[in-house]
This record gives sequence, C-alpha cells and structure tokens, in this order.
Amino acid sequence: MHELDSVLTTILHRLGLNLPDYIAMLLLVMVATLVVFWLGTRRLSVNKPGIFQQVLELFTDTVGKFLDDIIGHGGRRFMAPIGTFAVLILLSNLLGLIPGFMPPTGNIIVTASLALCSFVVYNFYGIRAQGFGYIKHFLGPVAVLAPLFFPIEIISHLARPLSLSIRLFGNIFGDHQVSGVFIHLVPFLVPIPFILLGLLVAVIQTLVFCLLSMIYIAEAVEHH
Repeated sequence: MHELDSVLTTILHRLGLNLPDYIAMLLLVMVATLVVFWLGTRRLSVNKPGIFQQVLELFTDTVGKFLDDIIGHGGRRFMAPIGTFAVLILLSNLLGLIPGFMPPTGNIIVTASLALCSFVVYNFYGIRAQGFGYIKHFLGPVAVLAPLFFPIEIISHLARPLSLSIRLFGNIFGDHQVSGVFIHLVPFLVPIPFILLGLLVAVIQTLVFCLLSMIYIAEAVEHH
C-alpha cells in the first residue's frame, strides 16, 4: 500500500508534512481516542449515566469477564494493557471501513509494534510475579531435560510476536484491499456485504489478539 493512500496523508503532504499512511492513521486514532475519552469521562454519574458511560462500562465489563475467565482470580488487574490493546486495535481496524482512510493495522510495522508490546507486557508481569523463578517456565518439567527445553521454549516465545503481528496484518490488509477494489469498481450496494465482512474481521482480529495476550499473561504469572 503506497504512502499517499489516505485522504489525511494527502492533505498533510500538501501542507508539507511527509508522513507515511500508517503513522498518520495511527496518530489519528490515538489522538481521537484520547480526546473522546477525556471529554466522555468528565461528567461520569452513578445515578444518571450517559450513553458514552454505559458503552464504556459495557466494554470494561466484557473485557473484565474475559480476564476473569482466562487468567482467573485477580485477572482484572491486567485491564490496562488488554483494554488498551482492545481499543487501539479495534478502532484501527474499523478505520479502514471509512472510504478514503486506511487501517493502521494494515501495515506490518504497526502490528509488529503491537505484538512486541504484548511480548514485553506478559514477560514483565511474569518476572514481577515470580522474580528469578520465572526462568523455570523455560526449563521444562524435569531438570535433566532443561538443556533441551530451554532453546525450544526461547524459540517458541520469540515466535509469539511474529505470529501475532502477521495474523493481524494479513487479515486486515487483505480485507481492506478486497473491500477497496469492490468499492472502486461498484460503489453502490455491491460493497455492502464486504463492508459487513470487514466489520466482522475487525472485531474477530481484535478479539484474537487480546485473547492470545491474556493467555500469554496467564501462563507467565502461573506459579506451577
């Protein structure tokens, strides 16, 4: 996908700001999210919650239930990283459904960065929960087999961000390209099924990324 694919990037280019599409789109998502969340949480109410507060509570409760089911007791303490992944990835995916825009997650650099963040997060929580004992996760069940298990486990863990990034990138990039072709060829009615499919792909890929990140965290903080 070329650098001047989106409307925003084209405008910025004319203003003398030569930003790649994925950076411009990612900045748009982050700034818009921060502004909307700041404005929407200024007047929270227990007795008369607004529509935005109700949606936010529903989202938080849904993510919290996933954390409880996958990680178990105390899973909601990981709401910050998982919730951030969910919001950022979902909005980035959905941005590609708007004509003239592209999904930041349709670029391998963005998805690789997100995957590396997930990698750092679950290892950080594992080390914080178990200290030096975290290394036991890489040594296998029996001490005598540790020299064999250690390189296998290291390769397995290093493959996690690779699979996370390629899975998210491949699905979003492919869906965006297919939808874009049909929208340009037949802009009326025909693209509707592809837009609905794109909506489904955006939600599913967000769910997959977050669920796998939760599983990695659960494995990292598990003591036995």
